[in-house]
Amino acid sequence: MKKILLIVPALHQGGFEKVCVTTARLLQPYFQVKIVIFDSRDIAYDIKGIPVADLRLPSREGKLGKIINVLKRGWRIHKIKKKEEIDIAYSFGPTANLANIASFGKAKKWLGIRSYMDMGKPAQIRLFCKCADKLICCSQVICQEVHEKYRCRDAVTLNNPFDIKEMGKLSESEQAKLPWTSGRIIVTMGREDEVKGFWHLIKSFALVHKMLPDTRLMIIGEGEYLQYKELAEKLGVDDSVYFTGLKRNPYPYLKQGSLYVLTSYYEGFPNAMVEAMAVGLPVIATDCMTGPREILEDRYGILVPNMDPIPDFSEDSISKEEENLSQKIIELMENPEKMQYYKKMSLERARVYSKESYVKKIREWAE
Repeated sequence: MKKILLIVPALHQGGFEKVCVTTARLLQPYFQVKIVIFDSRDIAYDIKGIPVADLRLPSREGKLGKIINVLKRGWRIHKIKKKEEIDIAYSFGPTANLANIASFGKAKKWLGIRSYMDMGKPAQIRLFCKCADKLICCSQVICQEVHEKYRCRDAVTLNNPFDIKEMGKLSESEQAKLPWTSGRIIVTMGREDEVKGFWHLIKSFALVHKMLPDTRLMIIGEGEYLQYKELAEKLGVDDSVYFTGLKRNPYPYLKQGSLYVLTSYYEGFPNAMVEAMAVGLPVIATDCMTGPREILEDRYGILVPNMDPIPDFSEDSISKEEENLSQKIIELMENPEKMQYYKKMSLERARVYSKESYVKKIREWAE
């Protein structure tokens, strides 16, 4: 049985962190799997039964500190590779990729590009192309760009895996605790990060709420969200906006939603959106790079123009894109037939991203 080492900076709530843990569980029947992390604080995922090595090398400030960290991480990973005779080292994201490259040794290096934001560093992408035995891209758009711009023959696409049946079970495993007893809930999910554009969603929701007073907004994810809460208060919708905080099992909360809205201006492959689709939520998403268009294909959900990446927490400033999003939400929520149609399409599309096809590709590459 071949040995595979999965390298990820940490395991707090996030997209590629979740994919790493999911990958470990899916591969355990076929490989000896171990996860390496740089910092074990704030682990958000269930890692019971998965061997995990903590390098205890959290992020450092300054350019020199970062370089030293890469070298130290690389050396420690090298020792693990050598001691445990690792066959494949698969890293998730640029920080882990650099440590994987610095670890040298005989093990094959699989480097993962997890977000379109990573494409903004050409020198880094060239390095990844040069050093990778396989450059794994989470979306077709990213993979195509790597092929065309960098002539990287070893770039491949591997969409994230989803266990639809398990999500269904988890959504029924506990009761979501909500601050309301009624209302139609617009939901989104992601940790507090400017790239998610949640200020756009809150402003759009305020416009929706004026027209549809029974609507609510729920944001599932880790963070204090102080500016966002203040914005909701200024807009007069704070009683109708709920920040759940970190939820180790978010599916009961997702299932309470009537509609899922994504307002990111960058993604790699939006896991949370597909998870919402898997529990039957219709979707409206920004046409950002990358993922939403590839997943929704103009028929499995509704795309709206991408929005301004510059944070704007002024309650007096409402953009045309925010107005447009609010109109799309109102139109959909006021049309029961369309809501039912997109619910059906969400469930249909989510089944495409099965865990079986994900495992099959990895097993084929590892031969």
